[in-house]
Amino acid sequence: MSKPLSDTSPSFLRSRHASATPGEKPLWARLLGALVAPWLKIDILCRVPEDSKRAVCYVFEQDGLSNLLILDEAAREAGLPPAFLPMPLDEQAGAGHRAAFALHNRGQRRRAYPVELIALVQAHRRDPSLDVELIPVSMFVGRAPTRSKGWFSVLFAETWGLGGRMRRLMALLLNGRDTHVRFAVPVSLRTLVDEGQAPERTVRKLARTLRSHFRGTRTAVVGPDLSTRRVVIDQLMASPSVRDAIADHARRSSMTADRATKQALSFALEIAADYSHPAVRSLSFILKPVWNRLYRGISVRNLDAFKDASRGYEVIYVPSHRSHMDYLLLSYILYTHSIVPPHIAAGVNLNLPLVGRVLRKCGAFYLRRNIKGSPLYSAVFSEYMAQLISRGYSIEYFIEGGRSRTGRLQQPKAGTLSMTVRAFLRERSRPVMFQPVYIGYEKIMEGGSYIDELSGAAKKNESIWKLITSLPGVLRSRYGQVVVNFGQPVYLADVLDASAPGWEAEASPGAREKPAWLTRAIDDLAMRININVNAAADVNPVNLLATALLSAPRHAMAESDLLAHLALLKTLLSQVVYDQRVTVTGMTPEQMVGYGLELGVLERVKHELGDVLRIREADAVLLSWYRNNSLHLFVAAGVIANCLMQTQRMPLSRIRTIARHIYAFVKAELFLPWDEAGFMAQMDSAHALLLREGLLVVTGEPGQEVVETLSGDSDGAALLRGVGQPLRQALERYYITMAVLVKNGSGTLSTGQLETICHYAAQRLSLLHAKAAPEFFDKSLFRVFIHKLRDSGLVRLNDAGCLVFDDTLALWARDARELLGRELRHAIERIVPEAGKAT
Repeated sequence: MSKPLSDTSPSFLRSRHASATPGEKPLWARLLGALVAPWLKIDILCRVPEDSKRAVCYVFEQDGLSNLLILDEAAREAGLPPAFLPMPLDEQAGAGHRAAFALHNRGQRRRAYPVELIALVQAHRRDPSLDVELIPVSMFVGRAPTRSKGWFSVLFAETWGLGGRMRRLMALLLNGRDTHVRFAVPVSLRTLVDEGQAPERTVRKLARTLRSHFRGTRTAVVGPDLSTRRVVIDQLMASPSVRDAIADHARRSSMTADRATKQALSFALEIAADYSHPAVRSLSFILKPVWNRLYRGISVRNLDAFKDASRGYEVIYVPSHRSHMDYLLLSYILYTHSIVPPHIAAGVNLNLPLVGRVLRKCGAFYLRRNIKGSPLYSAVFSEYMAQLISRGYSIEYFIEGGRSRTGRLQQPKAGTLSMTVRAFLRERSRPVMFQPVYIGYEKIMEGGSYIDELSGAAKKNESIWKLITSLPGVLRSRYGQVVVNFGQPVYLADVLDASAPGWEAEASPGAREKPAWLTRAIDDLAMRININVNAAADVNPVNLLATALLSAPRHAMAESDLLAHLALLKTLLSQVVYDQRVTVTGMTPEQMVGYGLELGVLERVKHELGDVLRIREADAVLLSWYRNNSLHLFVAAGVIANCLMQTQRMPLSRIRTIARHIYAFVKAELFLPWDEAGFMAQMDSAHALLLREGLLVVTGEPGQEVVETLSGDSDGAALLRGVGQPLRQALERYYITMAVLVKNGSGTLSTGQLETICHYAAQRLSLLHAKAAPEFFDKSLFRVFIHKLRDSGLVRLNDAGCLVFDDTLALWARDARELLGRELRHAIERIVPEAGKAT
């Protein structure tokens, strides 16, 4: 990047300043530069066109000798004119001025303008041929945490504070090798002056533009200038929405306004973050060795695409939520890639002594799990979210609510999304972009508690003692690799345009009423976010091992069979493409088996006729968690396999009909991206692949094709059953629901009663048939299916609040019957109770 100065200095410099050799600087500057050079390592971002031949001046944010020395060195490395040259003006205007100056000087009155800036504008008014480009330069000493050498450096990292000479010197000595310099796109002074405004207005406009530029650049690199927590809370308490909520709360609760105000203030203090850049930087020092100890590596993908997409947007990060590590991992990754970490909505259960305060300093703000019963708390929290958004702070929250205990994406909770959308509608200061993020683990540290909770144990509350006692065990363990994939962004304006055309006219800025279309728009937004999270999934070796082994009757396979199954799964992923952002392990099947043995995911049982690989029975429940991470990626092939699992042959047209009937339900449960036509295309791709792999045979004339499997005891039939098995429990749930409805009759059950009966029936079936996955009887999954039944018109509510249906439901139930074995159908029909016997 560097070029010899004598070759790159523009001709205007050589002709206008014949007495000065290009690049020459005073002796004192050369001596100081030589002293500083060993402490400097500069990362340069230069947006100055290489072919520019105009005269240049540099303007930087704050004066200081160190800034001038850094600028001169960076200009030399970037092949730009030196900073110590005289200003390229006539002798009268440029006398005593360098070609580099600060926008703000010590001792300068507030809103005073640099004399150099005034001289430049006046010179351009006098000389129409003069055309100087002004290059804004931003300098940051001590930004990238991965390069810092010690804890003491944190104290002198770049912040929003001005700092004195001693602080700047210490920053240069301690963090000088972590210096970032950004040369912005030049500003043409000739263009500004030719606008014909008075010189005072031109100077004022230029200074305002430069201040805005420097502030924006500093925000992007260092983070927003966070006013004190007290100021944010004061503004929150003074907002009309909170004042109205306080008055309403005082009236409803028969308390004084002063007492209601104190309660609102206590809510605000409980919620608000107390963001501190040194705290974030300090935590990054702690986390780096922790990650190195716990994980084999952290892989980040599609980050550059996110950086490009996010320019000019208010960013809301919406990651998947499967571990407590999610909070720390995403912020750490963003910080180490020079992206300001977001404010994070954390459950109030994490507001533990000491730990809660540290997290608050690192951007956590706390949210109670259930806020519906407290309008005052809801108003305070909503206003706090609005304050963050209006100030331009990025935010992170988990729309699933809590961590997924099943491994699949949970149905989204709309509360925080609603607050975000309403804050945007109120202010509209910047467009909003939601950034889905998929975080994939090969092993989670909460595995033990997840098994207990999935098996029926109550969730245990977090405590500082529990955290302390668990640390030694956590640090002794190894958790494989973590993959963080950035998904396709979701732009709020696009969602509103699709869900509520004309929304801009209906929802005027500042309006506090809830638009009629808001609920529909938020539901669409939540669905798009979860779809895009799933479309950025990472498939690791543990996901594939769990998918293969859990499909076997005793969770055990001969090694050759397991290798064949793993190879088929990888082939499906590579040739039946779900989304270009999905990433898949590069390991071969043999390497996956070796890796699984190393992680303790499976065990090898030696046998004279060939080794057997199996999952320990105690681990089967947890392994279903890893299988569910990637369940959505195999749906198309899974539907085909299930259609043929019992009958061994079926007309292709019948397979496609069944697929169309069940797709809406599977899509809602697994957040699939396609419309019906798109899913049929996926089915065609999966069908073609299974044919190529020799797992299916097609007979019959075109238009009357019949699809057949290989003989039931063949290796190919076993592979096909393995592909279909992960989807089987969803189909069983569907049949249980329809069987309950049919057995109890139309107009007899409410939605809540139906959910409860289905839950108990599935639970009993699981006990009798030893299901490995407790989410089989998860109420929320039945709730999603029942909701889609209502959306499709197969069932509807009567005036009494009961579900009514006609014979069409029986036709759809026939599809489910056709996919299940006779024995299982009989077991379901026997287990399903009537409403009066469900409790």
